[in-house]
Amino acid sequence: MIQISALPAFTDNYIWLLQDHRSQCCAVVDPGDAAPVQAWLAEHPDWRLSDILITHHHHDHVGGVERLKKATGATVYGPASENIPARDVALHDNDRITVLGCTFDVYAVPGHTLGHIAYYYHGLLFCGDTLFAAGCGRLFEGTPEQMHHSLGRLAALPEDTLVYCTHEYTLSNLRFAVAVEPDNAAIAERFEKVSQLREAGRMSLPSTLALEKLTNPFLRTGETSVKEKVDERIGPNNRSPSEVFAALRAWKDTF
Repeated sequence: MIQISALPAFTDNYIWLLQDHRSQCCAVVDPGDAAPVQAWLAEHPDWRLSDILITHHHHDHVGGVERLKKATGATVYGPASENIPARDVALHDNDRITVLGCTFDVYAVPGHTLGHIAYYYHGLLFCGDTLFAAGCGRLFEGTPEQMHHSLGRLAALPEDTLVYCTHEYTLSNLRFAVAVEPDNAAIAERFEKVSQLREAGRMSLPSTLALEKLTNPFLRTGETSVKEKVDERIGPNNRSPSEVFAALRAWKDTF
């Protein structure tokens, strides 16, 4: 089993570090900055960076790729339809790759960007900026319908799946979730727990899909309480779940 830890970058990014103790090889997911990875490698000279996994083209996810590849020779994986620096392997929906002895399934999850992908292996989900803890990414390129479908696809994975997104946005996302569902006890409890974690300087990730289904409004567009809040804001209209999602995302954008 691989060991996973976080290398903080910028103000709120996490670069996920995957370690295989049998081979002493490691991989990173979305290294927007090379420096944290190079610092870790310098402190652990017995380890070799063998693979770099990219979910989408935004600079805070790919900014360190070329420097890391040049220094280590690591293989770079990324979405086929996006401009990924130094990419070696272009990935499409339903592809499978073997990294550190683990076979990852590749899912196309457009919305935040059109070519965004996620990586899934045996209860571990690396989803970039598609699904966040208690939230989801902004729609910079895709449509609400695309993002709603992408989130539904990820939500269909096993409930004990660990969600490794790439930003520490959980507390602000939960503030919005409380506004959407003020009577949701699970959201209130999570807000309190995450508030304590952040006050102590601790990270709020990973999450689980089970927890997301209870507390993430963007995965709860079929719930009566969420629909009623949308109706309260913009009027009743027997909206489909994707229309409820669109209304939530527009609200969150200005929250």
